[in-house]
Amino acid sequence: MAGMSSRIILITGANGGLGQAIARSFIAESAENFVFLGVRSNREHADGLEREFPTQCHCITLDVTQPGDWSQALPMILAEHQRIDVLVNNAGHHSDGLLATMTPVAWESVIASNLNAVFHGCQAVLPTMISQRSGRLVNIASLSALLAPAGQTNYAAAKAGVVALTQSLAKEVARIGITVNAICPGYIDTEALRAMGDEERKGAQSRVPMRRFGKPEEVAAAVKFLASREASYITGAVLKVDGGIF
Repeated sequence: MAGMSSRIILITGANGGLGQAIARSFIAESAENFVFLGVRSNREHADGLEREFPTQCHCITLDVTQPGDWSQALPMILAEHQRIDVLVNNAGHHSDGLLATMTPVAWESVIASNLNAVFHGCQAVLPTMISQRSGRLVNIASLSALLAPAGQTNYAAAKAGVVALTQSLAKEVARIGITVNAICPGYIDTEALRAMGDEERKGAQSRVPMRRFGKPEEVAAAVKFLASREASYITGAVLKVDGGIF
């Protein structure tokens, strides 16, 4: 990849615990890296990171479900830096429930934020990455894509779609020097887990062979590796970060 010592990185869902950890890992990697923090509306943590590292990151408004937002964000990034080296598609949300009673809105919004968003993001950055003949796409899927639980038909379907999209796109761009990989986190200690009750947390933890939840930094380390020069022969991979559940 060109300019590996100073890279331009865009991370979606950058206000959440996982997005924050991923951003920090790239900021720490090199003082030359510049990270764009894509957020939809709630941006308190992303703004805090920008204040902490004003020369290394910038918060941008990006609703990942809207192609128009992507078509505004990319020209702005390119006008400033002339390239984009890494896209981490991390945004997404849950709206769990049984399929028999799931509303069309709960289905469509989860598909939009978890699957359609990855399509829009990859499509937005590919023309530049193709012309550079280099790039790294890292899509955050979920263990639910591989081991679908009851009550998550929408989320599991969306994340399984992200895995299949990753594998198909990896084949399309492999000859151009672009890699496309997916990460499937299991139980990671972020906002969603902290919202669980004590009994629910204990039950979840008992299902993890390591008997603990993952840390956001452990997922971030995997993202950083897949985006590295050393991972240039890895594409179409689906990496579990789950403490051995599956």
